[in-house]
Amino acid sequence: MDADPQPRIGEGLDPGSPNRNLVPISLDRDGEGRLRLAGCGLSDLARRFGTPLYVIDEATLRATCRAYRQALDRHYPGDSLAIYASKANSSLAITAVVAEEGLGLDAVSAGELLTALEGGMPPERIVLHGNNKSAEELALALQHGVTVVVDNWRDLELLAELCRGRTEAVPLLLRFTPGIECHTHDYIRTGHLDSKFGFDPDQLEPVLKHLAGCRWARLQGLHAHIGSQIFEIEPHRDLAGVLADALALARGLGHPCADLNVGGGLGIRYTAADDPPSIDTWVEAVATAVVEACRSRGLDLPRLLCEPGRSLVGTAGLTLYQIGSRKQVPGFSTYVSVDGGMSDNPRPITYGSQYTAVLADRPDAPAVERVTLAGKHCESGDVLLRDLPLADCRPGDVLVVFATGAYNASMGSNYNRIPRPATVMVHEGRSELVQRRERPDELLRYDVLPERLRSVG
Repeated sequence: MDADPQPRIGEGLDPGSPNRNLVPISLDRDGEGRLRLAGCGLSDLARRFGTPLYVIDEATLRATCRAYRQALDRHYPGDSLAIYASKANSSLAITAVVAEEGLGLDAVSAGELLTALEGGMPPERIVLHGNNKSAEELALALQHGVTVVVDNWRDLELLAELCRGRTEAVPLLLRFTPGIECHTHDYIRTGHLDSKFGFDPDQLEPVLKHLAGCRWARLQGLHAHIGSQIFEIEPHRDLAGVLADALALARGLGHPCADLNVGGGLGIRYTAADDPPSIDTWVEAVATAVVEACRSRGLDLPRLLCEPGRSLVGTAGLTLYQIGSRKQVPGFSTYVSVDGGMSDNPRPITYGSQYTAVLADRPDAPAVERVTLAGKHCESGDVLLRDLPLADCRPGDVLVVFATGAYNASMGSNYNRIPRPATVMVHEGRSELVQRRERPDELLRYDVLPERLRSVG
């Protein structure tokens, strides 16, 4: 094929709006044109820490946290709090940064909750979600004074049992499905009526009346969420009206309900074709809609909560791979394989997700071919990128895949018993290991071989 110029990574993007970038804001080039992040050479990081390697840019993570906090302060006249949806990427280091920036955190398991607490997140800024919480998870939340998002009647039954003899009321948010459709993948749509999450709208009044008689419960707010990786603004405006109606009902039944949680869902830019709204635009639209909806119903403004995940950490992360084997199928595809794949990034095989990738040391070299970037797993569908324009490459070259900070590490697995990658956080010329690489022998630590199956002699 003719030479195909690679897009100049980072060119033409506004560093002041981190959500719109394809790349972390600290990405630049050294004197030889090789990519650096926060002053650290990417190929140097690959050699030092090995590959595959997740890399998190602390400056981008802090910038997106501040973008949410400042936008809420600018556009919403009442109290507000942005809460990090930690399912996007849960670690002690990320929690510590988010906590330092004044955000809260949303956990959906005992593991995420313990990570939040150990990472320094104040319990009063943590909410526990989940459509099938265990008694152990709820007990942990009660022990630490964490707000519980009630999702169903089973939650209420378990909480009532756990709160017998308890004198202090449990802070609760009530989640319901708002019945709003938006254009996103079926698997990540959570706001339409046919969803496993939340009470149905026609259950709102019965559950609110039930909670009014529960001495152990303090309903401090309502929650609804419409999905993930959303570029549209209008569904979020519609959500404000639905939530305001529910707020009026709750307050009318005697619940003070000081909080209104609109969820998250703002998408990010994975490829040049993606055009999500900026964080400021999204917050302005949501905040304005909530103010208008509440004032038109004569309601005092609640504290406005939102739960960004992907848009906080997605573009802060990238993944480094080492290129290995090549297979050319005449008339079909050229496969270039890397030393990772679906175990460190399951999104392509799960959602058909697209990414942007270049060579770490020759990011601006013209592409000489289009390849299928394949993973190393024993699965035909283990393909990270199809029809990728790629410069001339050799085994051992380091490939950079951008915008992998969300739902890569957190959804990773040990498929084919491949160890999970390490994670490095970079900041102002420093590179610090924040999650160490698993070793193959560690994958056996939970196996138990019955004595009768042990070979004799």
